[in-house]
Amino acid sequence: MDSIDLEVLKTSAAWLAQGLRCELITVVRTWGSSPRPIGAMLAICEDGRVVGSVSGGCIEDDLIERVRREGIARSTPELVSYGISADEAHRFGLPCGGTIELALEPLGAHSRIDELLDQLAQHRLVQRRLHLPTGAVTLAPATAGPVLERHGDELWTQHGPRWRLLIIGAGQLSRFLAQIASAMDYHVTVCDPREDYRAGWQLPGVPLVHAMPDDLVLDMQPDSRSAIVALTHDPKLDDLALMEALKSPAFYVGAIGSRANNAKRRERLRQFDLTPEQLDRLHGPVGLYIGSKTPAEIAISILAEITAVKNGVPAVLQVPPRRDIGARNS
Repeated sequence: MDSIDLEVLKTSAAWLAQGLRCELITVVRTWGSSPRPIGAMLAICEDGRVVGSVSGGCIEDDLIERVRREGIARSTPELVSYGISADEAHRFGLPCGGTIELALEPLGAHSRIDELLDQLAQHRLVQRRLHLPTGAVTLAPATAGPVLERHGDELWTQHGPRWRLLIIGAGQLSRFLAQIASAMDYHVTVCDPREDYRAGWQLPGVPLVHAMPDDLVLDMQPDSRSAIVALTHDPKLDDLALMEALKSPAFYVGAIGSRANNAKRRERLRQFDLTPEQLDRLHGPVGLYIGSKTPAEIAISILAEITAVKNGVPAVLQVPPRRDIGARNS
């Protein structure tokens, strides 16, 4: 499952390969409230087809209408704004006072979309630099940072997996979790040394590593953009990996299991050289309470909690468990 941004780029490349004209539209700036964040992308084809989103739909409708009426005639990028006046904000579904600035970029061979996709297929983090006066594009390696920056006449956008997720265990739940996380621009790795589980793993684009989980955590060198989730229910696989993860700067460390099993796990981890503060970082039972029952629902609850932690949502504002969820995480 591709992320929305990757789908936009792949669709743009396909249209260009068919000889069709198309434009890439990127949210550059917003004032007040805006339905889509800075860096959000949409591609529009000369026949009016679109992929992606830059608003709640009204701006897309206006862009489609303009293309169908005028075609794609611009040869260089152009910056346009929506929602300057109250009437325009109302027309385009922007909240009161909301304004959005878009970069409209006509695509072609010079846009280097195919080259960008090749690098993204290798899980590289890439900075794409667009020279607004000419449309010239350069690509450069990137380190995790802002999705979009404006530097004079250049627009710098960042593409690729800006976050990492290590999933310990290759069961059914792991497949759902890996699919959803991949669509959210995580570079996902699954680790499971058990032969029976490895044999049934089939998820293109998500590597399955056969190492011991604690060794892989050390090799991975988790940073503040890394999350680690243990899903095996096997202390021999989970505990040592969790110990190493809790010592690392990883922003999220979680483990599946009922409240009783997680209490036992914490007692076992206390026997290692973990500080109380490090142990308090463990999320378990993993995931926010959403009444989940199926593997797909549990995967959503786990990604919901990871997202809340990543976005700095205080724990008191996260949905608290209303009952024991041992059946879900047993």
